[in-house]
Amino acid sequence: MVTFEAEIERFSKMGEKTGWTFVTIPKDIANQIKPDCRKSFRVKGLLDELPVTGMSFIPMGEGDFILALNSTIRKQLKKEEGAKLHLQLEEDKTFKIEMPEDLELCLLEERHFLENFLSLPKSHQNYYINWLNTAKTEPTRIKRLTQIVIAMDKKQNFSEMMRSYKNEK
Repeated sequence: MVTFEAEIERFSKMGEKTGWTFVTIPKDIANQIKPDCRKSFRVKGLLDELPVTGMSFIPMGEGDFILALNSTIRKQLKKEEGAKLHLQLEEDKTFKIEMPEDLELCLLEERHFLENFLSLPKSHQNYYINWLNTAKTEPTRIKRLTQIVIAMDKKQNFSEMMRSYKNEK
């Protein structure tokens, strides 16, 4: 378990990450958690006294990573941008996201939908699944299922799909 402190930051303008709240994980600390890794990986541990699992370290170039802090976590921590955060983290080797049954049924409609989905990096599969699972209403979930199927037909990764819908607005 690696222990360190970081300041909570927010991207003012950073493409698809605009508005994200996060902490920066310097290369030397990331290397202590998972040596020589330069791609996303999951961590578990404590943010202050809040237990967390399955959170993603996202690479930001030059070996540094960020750990995004969504609104639910920030509310539990009672902290926002500029606050100091005490982190105790280690690699989460047990984290696994299961494909929801309704998504699997939709992807089985056409063979290439499921093939395209499974050809994506695991992180992008997880982005799609998490996005679907955070739908708060049934109509939103149905809309997202439809958007995922269309994205698989077009062989889009998660960020390409999100940009395509953002550009339509």
